[in-house]
Parts: sequence; structure tokens; C-alpha cells
Amino acid sequence: MWSRKASMVGTSPTMTRSVVSALALGLWLAAASGLASADDVPAHPQRIVSLNMCTDELLLRLASPKHVASVTWLSQDPRNANMAELARTIPANHGLVEQVLVLKPDLVIAGAYTTRSTVALLKRVGTTVREFGVPRNLAEMRAQIRDMAKLLGEPERGETLITGIDARLAALADRPRPAHPRAIVLRPNGFTTGRGSLVDEILTAAGLTNLAAELGIDNYGQIALETVALGKADILILNTTPDGAPSLAHEVLHHPVLARLGDRLKLVALPSKLWTCAGPAVIDAIELLLDAAAPTPAGKRP
Repeated sequence: MWSRKASMVGTSPTMTRSVVSALALGLWLAAASGLASADDVPAHPQRIVSLNMCTDELLLRLASPKHVASVTWLSQDPRNANMAELARTIPANHGLVEQVLVLKPDLVIAGAYTTRSTVALLKRVGTTVREFGVPRNLAEMRAQIRDMAKLLGEPERGETLITGIDARLAALADRPRPAHPRAIVLRPNGFTTGRGSLVDEILTAAGLTNLAAELGIDNYGQIALETVALGKADILILNTTPDGAPSLAHEVLHHPVLARLGDRLKLVALPSKLWTCAGPAVIDAIELLLDAAAPTPAGKRP
């Protein structure tokens, strides 16, 4: 999800002047266009700016690249994003209002919980902004794809994307699976994922029982390593970023206790980009987990 740190960049006097200039430009543009309402959405937007990594992905999957004016810098990193190759051909932004206004967008899309000050300023000067939340299940994921496709004037592309997702889900549903092994997800800073989240539904779709949900954890919450070690999980899913920079947040994923747990349960490394955002990549996550839950051949360690 969008970094709060990135949204705080720009406190120098020079940057302050840039913000003032950008706002002046925005007010002038709004006046020149007859004080257009932020509710006015063109039927087929031609200059779209995205301020969130997850809206970036849907935008890149559903819109023609020639209509995408900018996406976030996060989406250009293949370690974190599924559409990095295409994103690198498009100008990047860091969620700053002056970066957006200079592009003269006819539509800005953003996450409901990120770049809040930028979104507020854009609405103030009459820029058309649409915000998208975080889907909690596959049904909400489908609905969000449809909403985005309609907003972009590309409903057929949205239905094609959903049809492909459902076809893959149907194929995976026919695969044999063990009797609901218990699994727990461990994220940086010791966070896990419980009930009422897309990750919980992904685990269920893979035939797994979410131990965090059994422990009464709703959505996202922290869990002690002792709980992980003493719990009766069969699979421990480590939410990782391949080749990511070292950080204190990720240290828990390399704790010696976890290495020793590998003697009695399966350790599964699942790239975070497969389920950070709601889209086709979550099917890759389900397939990876199905493979991990498959019985280990006799004589081999998990």
C-alpha cells in the first residue's frame, strides 16, 4: 500500500513554493473550465493519474497505456508490483499535488487511505478524483474491477479480466487437496491476517484453515512468535519481498525460531506482491498455496 513517508516528502521552502504555484495553477485551471466539479467524470478519460500502487495495477490492466499520464513510483519496482514492466514506460509520481496538477489530468484515482492531503487539495481545486477501498473478499475484488472498468470507459475489458480470474479459480477448485491443513501468515513486524480480509479468503480458496481467524484475530493484527511456535499450524506462510532491502520490520521473518519450526511444519515464502493488491495475481497466490499444501512425498522433508 502507499507509503505515508512518501506523502510527507517536500517540506523545504522550495517545495512549499512549488505547492503554492501548483495550487495557483489548479485554481486557474478550475476557473478557466468554469469551476468544473470534482464529480464530473468524462465518459472516456484521456489523461489519468493514479496515486496508489493498487489503483495503478488495475489502471494498467484496464486502460490503454496512451491514456495513463502517471502511476506511482512503487509500481515501477518488479519486487513489489505485478505490472512493473509496463509501469516503467509511464511517468512516475510520488503522490505530490504539484506533480499531479502539472499533468492536467481529467481523472485522478487514489486509495481510500493514502495520500489524503493530496486528494483533499485536488478536490479543492476541482480536479476529478475517485477513491477505491481495499476489497475484503473475492466478490468485492470482482466488484472493484467492474467499478474501475466502468470509470475508465472500459467495461468490456473489466468483464474479460473477471472471466479470466473465474476460469482459473474453477480450474483450481478441481484440484485434490488435503483435509484443511492449518496455516498462519506472518508479515513484517509480526503482523498476521485474520477474518474479514482478502488474505483469509485466499487461504480458504486454497483449502487451508486460517489459524489467526481461529485465534479471534480480525483483519490485520500482530501475533507473538511464541504463539506461532506453540500453535498447531501445519503451514507457516512468510510474506516476503524477494531481494528486498534489509529492514527492522523484516527481521522477524528471519528469526532463528522460525528456522527451527521448519522441522515440524512447512515454511512457505509467498511474495507480497501476489496478494497486496486485489487482482489476477491473487490466483497465483492461491495456486502457490495449493502446491504448498499438497502432501510431501515419502522420504522428503517439506
